Amino acid sequence: MKNLICFLFISTSLISCGKSPQYNDSIPEHDSFTIESAQVSETRVVNVWTPPDYVENSDPLPVIYMLDGGIKEDFPHIANTIAELVKMEKIAPITDGAKEFRLFISDELFSEIGQRYRTTNHIGIIGESVAGLFIMETLMKRPDMFDFYIAMDPSLWWNDNHLVKTSKGYLAKFPSKEIRLWYAGSGVEDISPYTNQLAGVLKSEAPESPIWNYSDEPNEKHNTVFRATKEKALIWALPIARLDGLESGWNVIEAGGRQFAPMVRLTNFSFVQVTAKN
Repeated sequence: MKNLICFLFISTSLISCGKSPQYNDSIPEHDSFTIESAQVSETRVVNVWTPPDYVENSDPLPVIYMLDGGIKEDFPHIANTIAELVKMEKIAPITDGAKEFRLFISDELFSEIGQRYRTTNHIGIIGESVAGLFIMETLMKRPDMFDFYIAMDPSLWWNDNHLVKTSKGYLAKFPSKEIRLWYAGSGVEDISPYTNQLAGVLKSEAPESPIWNYSDEPNEKHNTVFRATKEKALIWALPIARLDGLESGWNVIEAGGRQFAPMVRLTNFSFVQVTAKN
């Protein structure tokens, strides 16, 4: 798990689960900096992708935080995907240690990005696998932290599928604020039962918020579902009609060792990734 997306696009990594496939995506021009985190007691490397006209344009941008995907993994792929979707006008241009990592994001990374870049208060998070589990847990435990959540094949089997078993209680206390959830499940036998089970809980127990959508992908594998669904996930979570008043631009960020991304505006995007520094 290593990236995030934003209109200011930011990504951080959580943990690696085996070797990730290597792709030859072109790496867009981006910023990199480090944060000495007191919350997770590690140095985090943050990569941020901003739209080409960010320097000339004085408008603030929304931000997406994405879990999973380093510079040599999904960071460049998602940044390039967002830029292309905006260009095509398909979207508006714009565990263990989980508690501490959430505090790193909310108490340290958010403010650091806000100081370095023009951002709005609209923030989302995206990731897969274990990062997807972190995203779903954050939705349940700290729903106000992000405006939208995207998780591909979240590892809901973890800890005897505890999050699914306790989701009804969390939903009963969900805030009235409009929050959007889009998640997908592959056909993998140790993941699919729990992503489907959670969809059943959401259908019967979810209040008006979160607004949610489950994409059941039985023909996809764990290592293909992310790339197979990322466009429709972003289009659903960021429809152009919902972004009235936001002009162009996104920022993307990556934060190391664990990854995610903040969100900036539309028309252009910025991308940031955070990784652990060796």
